[in-house]
Amino acid sequence: MDDQTTFARKLRRDQTPAERRFWVLLLPWRTAGWHFRRQAPIGPFVVDFVCKREKLIFEIDGDSHYFDEGIERDIARTAYLRRLGYTVVRFSNDNVLDSDEGVFEALRRVLGEPDLRS
Repeated sequence: MDDQTTFARKLRRDQTPAERRFWVLLLPWRTAGWHFRRQAPIGPFVVDFVCKREKLIFEIDGDSHYFDEGIERDIARTAYLRRLGYTVVRFSNDNVLDSDEGVFEALRRVLGEPDLRS
């Protein structure tokens, strides 16, 4: 089995509280027919949330992303994903856990209003 796939499965089983909360915040769009995958392998990376149809990735970043090494890694990762045509949107764990209303509003700006009539 592919190491990235095995790693992605482990990450799906062991989601952080912020990732679990973000999945709930996506629910209105998921209910409306948007297809998101959690912890999905793309190239050499495993992204937190992806809508492949819209070429849209959401990353939920913990503390390690805000030190020099993590910042450099994220710059390279984002550049790679953009070359593949993806838009990458980042939120911090703190944003998702402490300001979920703000994150929901940001999702509405990016995704539009969820159409619950579907």
